[in-house]
Amino acid sequence: MALDIDGTLTPVGSNDISPAVKAAVTRVAEHGTQVVLCTGRSLIGTTPVAPQLPASLALCSNGAVWWNPVSDEILKHTTFEPGPTIKTLQALLPGAVFAVEQTGVGNLSLGEFLPGDLWGVTTPATFDEIAATPTARLVMRWLDRAPAELAFAVRELELPGVSWHVDHTEAWLTVVPPDVTKGQALEELRVSLGISAEDTLAIGDGSNDVEMLRWAALGIAMGQAPATVQEVADEVTATVLEDGAAVALERFFPA
Repeated sequence: MALDIDGTLTPVGSNDISPAVKAAVTRVAEHGTQVVLCTGRSLIGTTPVAPQLPASLALCSNGAVWWNPVSDEILKHTTFEPGPTIKTLQALLPGAVFAVEQTGVGNLSLGEFLPGDLWGVTTPATFDEIAATPTARLVMRWLDRAPAELAFAVRELELPGVSWHVDHTEAWLTVVPPDVTKGQALEELRVSLGISAEDTLAIGDGSNDVEMLRWAALGIAMGQAPATVQEVADEVTATVLEDGAAVALERFFPA
């Protein structure tokens, strides 16, 4: 079972999982199901959430970083060179700020983000310093812009050599290594564990969850997810504020 964090287990930007959702996920694990967190968050952003659940693995940064929360071991770390992507985005989106993940520590930032935007230690850096830092995850915020403005500005954008997506709640863009998606990472994990494709379930709410929902035999979208995400899901549950993940799971593992 693969679970997104922001907008699925917690309200966006929060680390608080409701008692109902905790109980529902725990019941699933007690029945022998592998619980995997699959999130766009960096590893450092995932660490406050993972101990609250019986998760055997966390696929962070959309699958670029695999982390075992029990042993605190990084099992896989895929990176790319962020310089060319930053240059392209700077030319298209004046006023944008950028940060590259320093896995397990925080970020190097080019420009000043809003309070609470970044997890861990944030260290200001020059373009040359950031460009010379291979990273699992590059994030960009277009300051003082709405999500719809960013979506329109990048509608014809091509970023070769990386995977990327735009957030639906903020003017925020995330870039990860090429061919890295939640769905791809989960399929690799499924095969390595010998789990049948028919025995997979995923719950998510964002554009970066589309591949994950398509991957799962049962893909469940949260009630507040955009229409484009709900359309690819097999089912739609209640919103995150209504404990939608718990509502979906209670059908299979009632209290």
